[in-house]
Amino acid sequence: MKVYRMQKGVVLVGKAWEVRAKLKEYGRTFRYVKDWVSEP
Repeated sequence: MKVYRMQKGVVLVGKAWEVRAKLKEYGRTFRYVKDWVSEP
């Protein structure tokens, strides 16, 4: 599972179940993708 944070978005690379699990995990912390991307 790899997570790439880019200037305008996020790229998740992995198996489908890994990506879904990671999105659920980050969904608890960040409401919007822009909040996730703008994190320092």
